[in-house]
Amino acid sequence: MTTLHDPRLGGPAPATGAGRLPRVPFPTIDEVSRHCVQDEEPETVHIEVHLPGRPDPDRLRAAFHEALRKHPRILMRQAPGAWWRRRYEWELTDGPDVDPVSFPPPAADALDRARERSMAQCPPLDAAPPIRLEQVVTPGEPGCVLVLTINHTALDGPSCLRILATAATLYGGAENPPAPPPSRAAAGAPAAPAERAGRTAADVARSLTRSARIAADTRAPGRTGNGMLLLDLPVPARWPAPADGSVRPTVNDQLMVAVCLTAARWNRLHGRPAAPVRVTMPIDDRPRAAEMPIGNGTRLVDVDFAALREADPRLLAAEHPDPAAVARLVHRTAAVTRALKATPAAPMRTAGTLLTAPVLPVGLRAALTRTARRVAGPWTSTVLLSNIGRVAFPLDFGDAGRARAVWFSAPARMPRGLAVTCASTAGRLHLTLRWSRALLDDAGGAALAGLLTRSLALASPGNGPATAGGERPGPPPETGGTADPVPRKGGGT
Repeated sequence: MTTLHDPRLGGPAPATGAGRLPRVPFPTIDEVSRHCVQDEEPETVHIEVHLPGRPDPDRLRAAFHEALRKHPRILMRQAPGAWWRRRYEWELTDGPDVDPVSFPPPAADALDRARERSMAQCPPLDAAPPIRLEQVVTPGEPGCVLVLTINHTALDGPSCLRILATAATLYGGAENPPAPPPSRAAAGAPAAPAERAGRTAADVARSLTRSARIAADTRAPGRTGNGMLLLDLPVPARWPAPADGSVRPTVNDQLMVAVCLTAARWNRLHGRPAAPVRVTMPIDDRPRAAEMPIGNGTRLVDVDFAALREADPRLLAAEHPDPAAVARLVHRTAAVTRALKATPAAPMRTAGTLLTAPVLPVGLRAALTRTARRVAGPWTSTVLLSNIGRVAFPLDFGDAGRARAVWFSAPARMPRGLAVTCASTAGRLHLTLRWSRALLDDAGGAALAGLLTRSLALASPGNGPATAGGERPGPPPETGGTADPVPRKGGGT
């Protein structure tokens, strides 16, 4: 047995025998995801990059394969093993087991079908790499769309964009340097009110209260899989810096408040009793340069809006939320998110660390994790909001041009059943709603998207009264952007 230093592992590689490929244990997020795999709701991340031109197929395939070799942490597959082993392990391979690049025949519905595949067909873990790239062409339309599908047990969206940026550099010959990361003041940032005062009895009581669940709105109950709708919106104007020197809200804070308003107003329109809205927010502190660690690199935190809105109970209950109350909520949210970003924490907090400790065999830990997930279901957050902000890379493919739009979406498994994801490119906000079909049908998803669009306007400077809605609020207003829905028949498994 020997011990190597393998740069693919970011440190010393585990002991290997003659002819055995290097292995690395599953990190916490990977293992929890692996335990909770469900065929009915595949754990996929979908990314689509819209280009003004069409890359040459042979050159694109060669560039993507070379990018994988330059980021070999993605050239991995799950190592085989018995249920009583103490860890799942990734086996780092010398090259792809399968060709991840394909070119579906051009067709009018080619993009719709690619989106359906991205939500319904997860790249397997037992063949490297756990990622798929399709170049999609629609006859009569210029350019093309690169659709990437990721097995989220192995990889997240920012890692995939890093690999694609390397492929763009290799294809086009021009560097794709990442934009500088946003400045984040770890020291001196004003603490959230709850953090200044410590954890009070009211905080404990709130944490024991069940989270609000998005009210179901489907005329086809029992369906499986995910549905999805894409929105192209202007990036909302930011709030000015407060005169008292407190934290200036970011677009992410406005999105957080918009999601909170949407959930509460949707439930009121559907007759659901009021309950605490909790939003899960991934935080990613990795650099975007070539040395960016590849894998699942975010940590998850929850923002409890029950504490933030308690001074303004009418905020979420009113048919027309009060603009001044919304502004107060945006600024309170900014203080909380700044404190959360500046506070180091385990990727999935203490519970995730305990569930993945290699004390019991993985088979037993898997059963415990699934049981814990079912028990904790009522306290699972209301919605996931994943915002990668401005896309850090120009994604310049030379003769095929630079990316003009980038959408991505995260899995939307029950009991949460709803994920809102967004990125910005060229001054546009590309926002995706993805939902469990057990929760919403396509009409319900479009109605929720319309409510979210109006709630984002409320959470922006110069907001006004919201438009009253019926049981199913209307689609996004024409001035607010365009919606690109997945066909009603698509997205199921």
